[in-house]
Amino acid sequence: MMPLKDRIALVTGASRGIGRAAAKALARHGAHVIATARTQAGLEELDDEIKAEGGIATLVTMDLNDRPALPRLSAAIHERWGRLDIMILNAGILGTLSPVAHLDEDTWDDVIAVNLSASFRVIHHLDPLFRRSDAGRAVLVTSGAAQASRAYWSAYSASKAGLEALGKSWANELLQTTHKVNMLNPGRIATNMIGQAFPGIDKATLPSPDDIADAFVKLCLPDCPHQAQILNVNQLI
Repeated sequence: MMPLKDRIALVTGASRGIGRAAAKALARHGAHVIATARTQAGLEELDDEIKAEGGIATLVTMDLNDRPALPRLSAAIHERWGRLDIMILNAGILGTLSPVAHLDEDTWDDVIAVNLSASFRVIHHLDPLFRRSDAGRAVLVTSGAAQASRAYWSAYSASKAGLEALGKSWANELLQTTHKVNMLNPGRIATNMIGQAFPGIDKATLPSPDDIADAFVKLCLPDCPHQAQILNVNQLI
């Protein structure tokens, strides 16, 4: 079964963790994955894994906050495919957990830039291609931190709350179209970020990114029923 056969899918932060698992799952189900990340070596390892399963990927090493890079990417996608069917906006950083009064301003700026502003720029530049799809599907990776507002998590929580607001606004702009935008909360997954946030956690007790990757596939299917929702992984798998 190849329910995503010939769909063109962009995945940000695809070199490791959840983005890597999502990219592999989409390719496994037939999508041609455009994988972006800042780390070339990680993308090359992803490409090897996708090819080993019979999938296809195009690698793009880029920083999403490099403003000239996204117009170039948009032009390249337009020239090669003329549309974009799937967008997985996953790239993110935790930053430093710190009291608000002690948080370094550069750390705040970096977290907001990567987790929120970069996603805005991706949408801003690629929305015209997304709208040319017959059934565009977008998934913005959020976190329970968006609503929990834990002490010391101000930058990360604010960035994810902003991302949810951005995603809902975009989704509501698309209500009269065939396109759908949803936010997905993976929960606690065995990634580098969870180890950074909770140094004492036993990652062996947590699901792996591959364990939850099919949730992305379900939200990207042409018959996906969800729109403008914040969904937890356990609602989908």
